[in-house]
Amino acid sequence: MVQAMINIDEHTNRVLNIVKAKFGLPDKSQAIILVTKQYEKEFLEPVLRPEFLLKLEKIKKGKYHKFSSIAEARKAVENEKL
Repeated sequence: MVQAMINIDEHTNRVLNIVKAKFGLPDKSQAIILVTKQYEKEFLEPVLRPEFLLKLEKIKKGKYHKFSSIAEARKAVENEKL
């Protein structure tokens, strides 16, 4: 286990105390661990769900149009050749 001395503001300290009390944690370090795990789960590259992977496979198998320039793509869209 790594030990670190950190500086936090009063609001963050209050939030950690609330998390500690709400979940019955023994100390603030456990509250920090809980909060960082929740952050990781919600915001840091979550594992893709199987149904999403299936959806990606269907998209990969779809029809694509390759254009050599934006002008060519614009012309195709305007002429509805897609």
